[in-house]
Amino acid sequence: MPSRPSERVILLVLAGIQFTHIMDFMVMMPLAPQLMRELGINARQFSDLVAAYSIAAGIVGFLSAPFIDRFDRRTLVLCAYTGFAVATLLCGLAPNAHTLLIARAIGGGFGGVSGSLCLAIVSDIVPPERRAAGIGIVMTAFAVAASIGVPVGLQLAQHFGWHSPFLSLAVFAAVVWCVAFRFIPPVRGHLQSGSSKGRAFKELLRDANAGRAIVFMAIMVFGHFSIIPLLSSHLVSDVALPENYLFLVYMIGGALSVFTAPYVGRLADRHGRQRVFMYMVLAASVIIFAITNTGPLPVWGTLTLAGAFFIFASGRFVPGQAIVTLAVPSSRRGAFLSLSSCSRDLASGLSSKMGGWIVVSQPNGHLTHYNWLGWIAIVTGLVSIVLSRTVRMNDTGVVGPKPLIDPNHEAQVAG
Repeated sequence: MPSRPSERVILLVLAGIQFTHIMDFMVMMPLAPQLMRELGINARQFSDLVAAYSIAAGIVGFLSAPFIDRFDRRTLVLCAYTGFAVATLLCGLAPNAHTLLIARAIGGGFGGVSGSLCLAIVSDIVPPERRAAGIGIVMTAFAVAASIGVPVGLQLAQHFGWHSPFLSLAVFAAVVWCVAFRFIPPVRGHLQSGSSKGRAFKELLRDANAGRAIVFMAIMVFGHFSIIPLLSSHLVSDVALPENYLFLVYMIGGALSVFTAPYVGRLADRHGRQRVFMYMVLAASVIIFAITNTGPLPVWGTLTLAGAFFIFASGRFVPGQAIVTLAVPSSRRGAFLSLSSCSRDLASGLSSKMGGWIVVSQPNGHLTHYNWLGWIAIVTGLVSIVLSRTVRMNDTGVVGPKPLIDPNHEAQVAG
């Protein structure tokens, strides 16, 4: 009879789920020059493709929030991940921009729920004093997606067309689903709190601390994604990075993040989440100013800026997410993280739409007013520092008399 998976094994499996979800979202952005050229769309229409994924994730997250804490988290994540894998396959089979838009919306709906459930599971199995480090492990999925997944996807797109990254990712997601089915145990500790889930959700809506955490998440994401969707086009058109070098931006930045994300998590646990978050945002603001206001650079200069952007601008999400997950007790965590993910996805979708409204594509390919997005990102980042200090810890790690992971998992796996 197999033994119960260790905490680290579960975190690595969850990181695999997050990898495919993040990869599906991220691979669209470096494909911007190719998709705009081959589908005959402009910057605003491409921003719509990016926004559809996030807005759909936000809407589905909001609708599912009242129910997400009523079920075993393992069952829900496997169901949502199935829908995500199918939607990714549909993206790879899409014949035109309109069909791709619909498939992206479906993928966002299921992918957003999968992502919030992964974070809920992390928060249930990892105690508060080690949670930032646990989140750092799962969030290395972002770094791996950037350093390995996106470069491989770009190479596939250049050799076999833009459909191929999505088709390959759908196959990989099917493999990850099988691994998740085998290793993720039932997670039912949140069901043992003894409180009505309907009443718990109503209490959540009245929880001012939870509300501040959700607003904090939305502002943090809005600033970050202000510049992200059109960043690849900006680097190619305005910073003079050859398009065939785009994969190096993600490979180098992601590889650096693989090492720095867990380290940032440990620093946050040791020195304080708000303090580390503040330093990360301040450093990111300097880098964002440089990357959005610069003109043509040598390749090494562009790659240096991009690497620093990945370390600090993306790394701030490790302490930021830890601040958010500690805002509520376990009995409300699934619904809360669903609402938090909803705010995150809607914020990223709206910021993508905003970029499409502000930035204008010139006939020569240059993007006018892209630097405006940089200033928006800097200001909202500074606001997020203030908001982070209004969120208090409201999670003691005690959720009831029974363990967070069902001790009978061995028998259920064997059966």
